[in-house]
Amino acid sequence: MTECQNRPYDLEERTLEFAKEIIRLCKKLSKEVINVRLIGQLINASASVGANYREANEALSKKDFTHRMKITRKECKETSFWLELIKEANQKFTEEIKDLSRESQELRNIFTSIINKSK
Repeated sequence: MTECQNRPYDLEERTLEFAKEIIRLCKKLSKEVINVRLIGQLINASASVGANYREANEALSKKDFTHRMKITRKECKETSFWLELIKEANQKFTEEIKDLSRESQELRNIFTSIINKSK
């Protein structure tokens, strides 16, 4: 079970921990050609979740906040896509990837709720 199971309430901390969990997974993966590209994409997308969430918290207007939250949600969805491809290429880590995919879905649901409430 991954550390994502101990979800912090603070979303800045939670998204940071999510990206760290992704990095920990990627360090375990083989450096086969197929993984190198997938790992880069996965790390970029997962790190963008937290980075964009922090930017949203510093938004200059409600419209800016909503826009940045939509980007955050989009990056979260992209992370899920790359996790699925990583899972396909690395069957050995299926359970760990499932945990991260679940966390990605939970975060997306939270961001969707925030976006809907900010309208």
